[in-house]
Amino acid sequence: MSFLCAARAALVGQSVLRRILPLVAVVILAGLSLSCGNSSHGTPTGPNHNAYVTLPQKGSVLLLHINGATGAITLGAQTPQVQDTTPTGLALLPSKKFLYAVNSFANTISIFNVASDGTLTLTGTPTQAGGSSPNAAVIDPSGKYLLVTNNLTDSVSVFSIDSGSGALSPVGSPVPANANPAEILITPSGKFVYVTNPGIGMVTAFTFSNGALTEVKPGSPFFSGAGAFGLAVDGSERFLYVANRSASNNPASTIGNISGFNIDPNTGALTTQILGSPFTATNGSGPSAITVDPSGRFVYATTQGSSFSIWCFSITSTNGQLVAVTNSPFSLAAGGLFALIDPSGNYFYIGSQSGNGIAGYTYNPSTGAPTVISGSPFSTGTAPGKMVLSE
Repeated sequence: MSFLCAARAALVGQSVLRRILPLVAVVILAGLSLSCGNSSHGTPTGPNHNAYVTLPQKGSVLLLHINGATGAITLGAQTPQVQDTTPTGLALLPSKKFLYAVNSFANTISIFNVASDGTLTLTGTPTQAGGSSPNAAVIDPSGKYLLVTNNLTDSVSVFSIDSGSGALSPVGSPVPANANPAEILITPSGKFVYVTNPGIGMVTAFTFSNGALTEVKPGSPFFSGAGAFGLAVDGSERFLYVANRSASNNPASTIGNISGFNIDPNTGALTTQILGSPFTATNGSGPSAITVDPSGRFVYATTQGSSFSIWCFSITSTNGQLVAVTNSPFSLAAGGLFALIDPSGNYFYIGSQSGNGIAGYTYNPSTGAPTVISGSPFSTGTAPGKMVLSE
């Protein structure tokens, strides 16, 4: 089964150099400033930081070091391997003090203390997930709650987080989430939660307040398409996009598509599908991971392999409609496990089902076209599960 993550959006600013210089020098500097463009994509700048990835086959979590200037990944320490756990979902507390790994086979959640250098130490005994085959996890924007999908018991568990110890306490009983919930997303405001149900091609919608999940009625679950899996929302939470990896298209030149929905700002209901939805590519098949870039300009959906594997669309700001960018889909190494962009918008990482693990790219802020980071793909030894960035 593929496993995904969503990335939160943030905009990258640019600084203007001001100096008291002769007029000619000022003109020259201004010209240079204009020619440089967005520094985060021409010559990315930013601090080095860490990331984490689960390794389901090894029963461990791997620390990754990301070079802020190049986006290149080097491997850090790996937690001790624990058999029969199969960690998949991953969530990092906003304070970066604690990391949570969801153990799908053991039906538990491991809690790790995050040291100043990024290394992880297991704290206490793993917490029971509250359901069978827990899969994906997300922390609400306040950092007070952890939500986990339970794939085989058709539910979502909610836990309150102790800010001092990281300990988890169940909030009521797991909430029904229709058949085999897989991926989970919480909107930037923390008001709404969406879960995909691949087996029935639906999206289950909830409101979320003070740890309480309430399914949106009437309406939920909402039909998306066969194999509905990955989820992404724009920063204004007006539009929700869903990757339907096995949906049929007309004409049937490709398999799989992207559904786009308008979100009711008061209820969280998926009121209508966006004009032109579902959206598909001219080539390629099976998109399962999806993300929106921090600027809110582009949607990326990814598939396994390297042929027509990265689908890129520009977002029409007025109505959320998707338009394929020039040369999309791109035949570059990709994967269907996760697709995430760092909050500064510098780097784009894709999880692959192969041992090479993670493909890394920069992307053009005007055209959306991806460019391979030197050294990519980066090996994780075995296929990863989920990845989170610490930045």
